This record gives sequence, structure tokens and C-alpha cells, in this order.
Amino acid sequence: MRKRKGIYASKMKRATHMLFYKRHLKSGVKGWELHKALGVDYPKVLDILDDYLKPLDLQVKIVFEGKKTSAEKPSIEELDKARFYITLRGELAPKETKMIGWRIDDLAGLAVIISYIISKKGQAPRKDVEELLSEKLPKWKVGINIDRYIRYGYLQQDDNEQLYLDWRTHAEVNEKALINLLLRSEVQTSLPSENLSEEENAEEQEGE
Repeated sequence: MRKRKGIYASKMKRATHMLFYKRHLKSGVKGWELHKALGVDYPKVLDILDDYLKPLDLQVKIVFEGKKTSAEKPSIEELDKARFYITLRGELAPKETKMIGWRIDDLAGLAVIISYIISKKGQAPRKDVEELLSEKLPKWKVGINIDRYIRYGYLQQDDNEQLYLDWRTHAEVNEKALINLLLRSEVQTSLPSENLSEEENAEEQEGE
């Protein structure tokens, strides 16, 4: 038992080194690399590492390239093709966003683009995205910001100027939570006018 624990401790240490230190142009580690370095039980090693990272508000995040075919637990073949990252488990507080060197409006612009591309089934013409973003940001800043999002790995652009979500969005952004947040925000924005009493509506119309 002690020997087995020692083996897993050694493997976990190796996995930590591979995940925390950037070794390629793109961050993260492919599953097949972990498989080769740690053995066929590398998913279990990563589960143990994930538990150790919880008190630090970090997690091991899996990003599948393409669609995951298994309905439930992914197969070892699917994991080998996936990419693994160390990311935040929770969320940054508003004050903490200053640490990453981004303005709030830059982050808001990125959120708008991500949600728009998701709504367009994963791709959108850059021209359409620029028009959308120009409603939120000064026009001179739109192109600069989109190029920045591409450079940092949140978006990718093909030769036809179609924009897609890139690896960093998939690794760092909870896309489902983002969409739900935007939907709640939209509902809350529309509620005040819809919930006015008849008397308040009458006063509003007189004011007009």
C-alpha cells in the first residue's frame, strides 16, 4: 500500500510539472502526452491532483477537441485526444480582474463575442462581430480588441475571416454559465417596465 501511494505521489508530481509549465506554443497538455509519461491510469492521477487543487481554488480542466462521443464517462481514446489545463475552479472577484491587466469593458466585449458566436452555432463572420461590438465599444477600439482576443487564444480566425472560439475560451470560460447569466440579465432588464402597476403605467404615459 505504501509503495502504491509512493508511485501515485511521484506520478502526481510529474503531472503537476507538465500541466503548470508551458511546453508548447499552446498551453495545456494533450492526453496522449500524459498517457505516455504517466501510464494508462493517468486519469486517476489527474483526479487525485484535482482533489489536491480544490483548497487553492484550482482545477484540472479537460477540453475535448471536437465532440465527445461518449454519453457519460469518456473513453481512454477520447481522453488521449483531449487537452488538459490547470484553471480557476471558481470566479475572479471584480477587484481581481485588474490583476490580469484587462479593463472591464474589454472583458465585457469578449463576453459579448463569445455568447454571439455560441448563438451562431460556433462561427460568425468577423464583419458581423465588429458591427455588434461597435455598439458596446468605441469603433476605433473594436478591431484592436478582436485582434487581441485572437492573439491571446480566445478566438481564432480563418482565411475567410470567420471567427471561432479558440482553446482558451474552452479552457477558461464556463460557456453554459455565461449564456445563463446573459439570459438572466436580459430578463431582469425587461422586468421593471413589465411589472409596473396600472397606476405607475398611467403616470409614465402622462410624463411622456
